[in-house]
Amino acid sequence: MEKFYITTPIYYVNDKPHVGHAYTTVLADVLARWHKLQGKKVFFSAGTDEHGAKIETAAIGDGKNPQEFVDEKAKAFQLAWKKLNISYDNFIRTTDKKHEQAAAGVLNILHEKRLVYQDTYKGLYCQGCEQYKTEDDLIDGKCADHQVKPELMEEKSYFFNLAKFGNMVLEKIETDEFKIEPAERKNEIISFIQGGLKDISISRKNVKWGIPLPFDKDFTIYVWIEAFLSYLTSLGWKGSPNKLPAMWPPDIQLMSKDILRVHATIWPALLLALDIPLPQKIFVHGYFMANGQKMSKSLGNVIWPEEMVEKFGVDGARYLLMSSLAPGHDGDISWEKLTEKYNADLANGLGNLISRTIVLAQKINFKCGVDKNKGISERIKNLYEEIKPREILEEIWKEINWANKYIEEKKLWELVKNDEDEAKKVLDELFITIGDVAENLRPFMPDIAQRILQILESGEMTKGEVLFPRV
Repeated sequence: MEKFYITTPIYYVNDKPHVGHAYTTVLADVLARWHKLQGKKVFFSAGTDEHGAKIETAAIGDGKNPQEFVDEKAKAFQLAWKKLNISYDNFIRTTDKKHEQAAAGVLNILHEKRLVYQDTYKGLYCQGCEQYKTEDDLIDGKCADHQVKPELMEEKSYFFNLAKFGNMVLEKIETDEFKIEPAERKNEIISFIQGGLKDISISRKNVKWGIPLPFDKDFTIYVWIEAFLSYLTSLGWKGSPNKLPAMWPPDIQLMSKDILRVHATIWPALLLALDIPLPQKIFVHGYFMANGQKMSKSLGNVIWPEEMVEKFGVDGARYLLMSSLAPGHDGDISWEKLTEKYNADLANGLGNLISRTIVLAQKINFKCGVDKNKGISERIKNLYEEIKPREILEEIWKEINWANKYIEEKKLWELVKNDEDEAKKVLDELFITIGDVAENLRPFMPDIAQRILQILESGEMTKGEVLFPRV
């Protein structure tokens, strides 16, 4: 059986999940469900990144010890994904003891291979990113993502010989052995690597909340290094490069553009150093903006996924997330835009189509099973391969719009009164189209798709049932 392994990033638990986290995770869920429907053996990994200085600081600010703090935050992510009907196969936490043991084992291997050495590091460090920055990374002297000036840090550290692997990583990206999509992100990374990769610090001396470096307990492992390994440990990997899980490597690793650079340089270099096959593909999506500004708590413009579920329902929220971003590009959303789209596409579009078709069919006791649907078009299959969820939904909505117009053109409400045979022909076409729509919507809106198929099968809706109440 063909396999399909997909990952989301493991999200940093200094805060609760926001709409950006939700987008990545719902997209991974859609792709996992799609590949499962194609008969593949699927593994979908999600999780949380729970070590590092930022967590330590946030826990102290919250009056909690770090473990208590991360336990609470990890639960918040798990609850959010439950509310969004996310079907992950494992939720990996970097405070899991098996993960910590495997990560420590990997550092020992790198040390034994002489790919790790001690030196002094001096540089600009952004705690928000848990990354060192160059002057070129800054805008007006501040981190572009966190709008704070990085601290100048100087400390003893262990380094990984990243520079040694620069050309190998570059070649694998250029030849698409290690794919980065969309193309503009690939080009950005090629340009970055061509500028030369430098060895990177893989340890922290003054950060206690982390995994101790196995060969020098005065240090903890730099959070990014062990976080990458979660993609392996989520599959039950124990740290041996000779005993890889059957589902390895990932077929798709999803992420937003802010973490691409480390995933396209440090991550593949670590795998090459360990003689482990690289992921097949990294796919990068854009940010959600609110009226042209990046969402942030300080600006008060963040949209939280739980609020979306509360307002639009689970499948309504999933639909709105998946239809909001063009591949690789930022998208502007607001409560007003989301509400308008929900009412237009779901309440007036799909919901109205189902209810009016069933009501008219009941008038002449018409029933038509769902065994005549047309199946998945090649166009939609190709769009799944290209990871274009918005375009897939646009294709599905062409059918919904056609069906609503068809009812109007044929004046179906008159046919059921005056020409029952013709009405049945029209209803037959509508039922086939709606069945087709439901099948196509399964990965995006699993509960609604199933309910639509049940309605078509029985030819009935529960009295007063509204699939998408107007907001």
